[in-house]
Amino acid sequence: MQWSAYLSQQVWAARGPLACLLWPLTLLSRAWLLIESMAYEKGWRRARYLPVPVLVVGNLLAGGTGKTPIVIGLVEHFQSLGLQVGVIARAYGTGEEPLMEVVNNSPPSQAGDEPLLIRLRCAVPVFTGRQRAKAAQALLQAYPHTQLIISDDGLQHRALHHDVAVCVFDDRGLGNGWLLPAGPLREAWPRAAATGTSQYLLHTGDRAFGHSLAAKRSLSHTARNGKGEQRHLSSWQGQAVQALAAIARPALFFAALEQAGLRLTQTHVFPDHASLADWQTAGNEPLLCTEKDAVKLWPHQPDAWAVPLLCELPPELLLQLSTEVQRLSLIYGQKTT
Repeated sequence: MQWSAYLSQQVWAARGPLACLLWPLTLLSRAWLLIESMAYEKGWRRARYLPVPVLVVGNLLAGGTGKTPIVIGLVEHFQSLGLQVGVIARAYGTGEEPLMEVVNNSPPSQAGDEPLLIRLRCAVPVFTGRQRAKAAQALLQAYPHTQLIISDDGLQHRALHHDVAVCVFDDRGLGNGWLLPAGPLREAWPRAAATGTSQYLLHTGDRAFGHSLAAKRSLSHTARNGKGEQRHLSSWQGQAVQALAAIARPALFFAALEQAGLRLTQTHVFPDHASLADWQTAGNEPLLCTEKDAVKLWPHQPDAWAVPLLCELPPELLLQLSTEVQRLSLIYGQKTT
């Protein structure tokens, strides 16, 4: 079991002995959050405001809760309304994370797997950088007609003001309710949203959290490889296949493939955002992977089959967000129709 999975499933799920042993360190986390909050409240530090609305998709829990498919779903929704959308993100797993625009042929080792996936799926401007305000400013400078910026993660990044926050939860809820490192929380709940910020709750698991709305996730019935070929999952039923996942919760991907009737003879588990640059499959069985992993495998292993994760966002949320973004656009002086 990966260390991150052990923390998430064993340590942070309850207030057990190891979590209690780590609890004194949460006082440091709490002190840091308090100091940072005070710095912005007193004006010692100032958040950067942009001339367009900013919508953040983030989570309070350490580890993945399924944010990127939600970002993709929101980008596609606002594109369907005729808005010019841009995305900013962190290039996790790439080291220095330089400020850069992600294009179709960007190396995953520089662009990051999730930003590159968003670019390929949505064909929108995507900029990455450790400092999100600078990434957003670079995006607006390069694409001045942008009407909405969506930030993939960044809920706790106060240096860039956001107008709308979509907080994503999964079946873990709040875990044991403690801050890092004794618990999974990046900040205390309920969170104190910035003045003027609207907040919405969304869950990607089977259990709702509070008044959260449900995002329905499912695997596509069709896989595609790096050569542009497509194949229905049912064509592999009864045949031995391998599966690979370098995501926060790989067991969920493997279970979904098995529920689709596939027989997994080997499963390859890697840490979230692992580069996979030098990895090669062994054996002749077809290799199935997530889309996020495919963008790293295809340059040297185009035969790998990516199975997209489909995310159906609740119509109620989309209506609320559309109304909110339209209201904000009028305030910012943007033309939305």
